[in-house]
Amino acid sequence: MLQLTKIFSFETAHALHTYDGKCKNVHGHSYKLHVTIKGRNNSGAYLPAPGILVDFKVIKSLVHETIVQHFDHRLILSAAYMQAHPGCSTQENLWVWDMEPSAENMVLYMERVLQAALPEEVALAGLRLYETSDSYAEWVPAG
Repeated sequence: MLQLTKIFSFETAHALHTYDGKCKNVHGHSYKLHVTIKGRNNSGAYLPAPGILVDFKVIKSLVHETIVQHFDHRLILSAAYMQAHPGCSTQENLWVWDMEPSAENMVLYMERVLQAALPEEVALAGLRLYETSDSYAEWVPAG
């Protein structure tokens, strides 16, 4: 199966409500997102001219518009966190979620957004969101 991966970087702050540790406080990460796509036709034949599955600049533009510009330099907090910490509501870069903004929930959100936006000739094969250089949440299709 032929797959392509493009890597994106962005800075995001968050806090996890009721977490028993340092992540209960507002803090930030330099995230790395690996977006992997695959062709819907898996015949194994060489690709006709120009010989590309989808242009990397198409992936770059799509992911930037649907993910990066929404996450970069944002503070993401849950509604539950906001209820317990109403003073955070004055932040102009605040994005309030119904769920906790963990790496796991972020990657699930990204999967839903990207599935809806990808060109029909390709499918999402996986997402890997690095919160630190050695820790990531990963989405892969079921089955």
